[in-house]
Amino acid sequence: MALYLLYESASGYGLFIAHGLDEIGQNTDAVRKSVVDLNRFGKVVKLEAFQPFSSALDALNQQNAISEGLMTDELRNFLELNLPKIKEGKKAKYSLGVAEPKVGSHINEETKIPCQSNEFVLELLRGVRLHFERFIKELKPSDLEKAQLGLGHSYSRAKVKFNVNRVDNMVIQAIFLLDTLDKDINSFSMRVKEWFSWHFPELVKIVSDSYLYAKVLKFLRTKSELSEDKIPGLTDILGDEDKAKEIVEAAKSSMGQDLSEIDLLNVQQFAQRVIDLAEYRKNLHEYLVDKMNVVAPNLASLIGEIVGARLISHAGSLTNLAKCPSSTLQILGAEKALFRALKTRGNTPKYGLIFHSSFIGRASARNKGRMARYLANKCSIASRIDCFSEANTTVFGEKLREQVEERLDFYDKGVAPRKNIDMMKAAIEDAHKDADAMDIEDEPSKVSAKKSNKKKSNEENDVSMEDAPTNGDASSVKKSKKKKSKGTTPVDDEPTPVTNGSVSEPETEKKKKKKEKRRLEEQEQTQSGVNGDGTGKKKSKPVEDAETASEVKKKKKSKSKDV
Repeated sequence: MALYLLYESASGYGLFIAHGLDEIGQNTDAVRKSVVDLNRFGKVVKLEAFQPFSSALDALNQQNAISEGLMTDELRNFLELNLPKIKEGKKAKYSLGVAEPKVGSHINEETKIPCQSNEFVLELLRGVRLHFERFIKELKPSDLEKAQLGLGHSYSRAKVKFNVNRVDNMVIQAIFLLDTLDKDINSFSMRVKEWFSWHFPELVKIVSDSYLYAKVLKFLRTKSELSEDKIPGLTDILGDEDKAKEIVEAAKSSMGQDLSEIDLLNVQQFAQRVIDLAEYRKNLHEYLVDKMNVVAPNLASLIGEIVGARLISHAGSLTNLAKCPSSTLQILGAEKALFRALKTRGNTPKYGLIFHSSFIGRASARNKGRMARYLANKCSIASRIDCFSEANTTVFGEKLREQVEERLDFYDKGVAPRKNIDMMKAAIEDAHKDADAMDIEDEPSKVSAKKSNKKKSNEENDVSMEDAPTNGDASSVKKSKKKKSKGTTPVDDEPTPVTNGSVSEPETEKKKKKKEKRRLEEQEQTQSGVNGDGTGKKKSKPVEDAETASEVKKKKKSKSKDV
């Protein structure tokens, strides 16, 4: 059986045929040795056909299709044109070797060409790739390198497709920097307290907050300058007048030593750095909250922005977190404890990063494991909704949070929670309502434009109706009367009668039926009389007789008018 090889290069598709495989034997080691030597490999593999790509964009499209395991129309035409045709009801006497098994299966489904992809075929394609420049004489090595470089850049650029507003990399970097800033601010503030305590040791006990301590240090400068005049300024910083007075009183009887001007200047500069870092940390926290509400709004509304960002950072991306099962998400961050428990055959950890959620802290010690498992389940659902849904909404996260709250009540009070399917149906309805509300806000401008267009078209129709000719009114009326007398309905193609410059619209079937019923009732009332017996009862004639009498009268009227 003949073996053809499909090679996708950066410059085009190449089809090769392998000869004398029976003599060499289907041994990968033998092929691997023959690949290096072009004289031996050239006797086995020969070029059958080559189709270059028309442009760089065409090469990129073909490469994207191959990477996704799809066969394009160009590749199909190339194979059908150069491979032997398979007769109906018979097996093919050849097979096609491909590098990607998915592409081979798709080719087999579409064209019924038998394909194979194994180590033997891959070794042959490796040799084709190595000596591809020698098989095509008109192709220069520099041209092939340029084509590979350009296609590689464009393919990588096309693969990195993302929405600028939904980049989880920014969340990962922000949470890393936030954790680093927390450590740095804590260590720097401890250094500031220790440094200034040589001068004013009592201040540490009065002001325990690091940020406020640095601001007070910046405001005080030295304890000797403290007086009652600075109490309002200290009150503005601390927000407590009693603490401000306590600082002034403590400065009068302080046990600290005096510092030189240079030392005080360095302490104040360092305190200013701590203040700047604390303010930057606050701004970074606000940025992270806003970013999480864009990237993963449901996860943020369920478990919080900081814990959600740590989960995304630990998983590597929001997509990786969405792919994780809830059992993995539950112990995410406790890998060391998990492997140590598996190694020592001890108890495995119940929770990882989700322990920092308020739900775990509110649960009792007995129910912490259950709560962690349930919360991990809801976090997995929320992350998948955020990752794969296009609508940016927090409805699902809020409903999932309600479920977790109900589960807490169930563990504490025994109140039965609502079912998950009911909550999801309610969430979907709320999401649709929000989407409809957004659409309604955008529609008023479109509706007003449509109304103005309709008014213009109606005005134009009225003008055309007024300009319509009024000749032949009598003849059209007579024709319609004749048709009515004959009992035939008017045809749609005939012109409608025109009277006094206004067009009478054609009657619908319902209106005609109503009119006929009214006429029949009137005729029955007029033709009905009193019986000869003097009973005063009305005679009810059949409907058919009434119809014939009305038709006779109409015929007589039409004849008298024609005469």
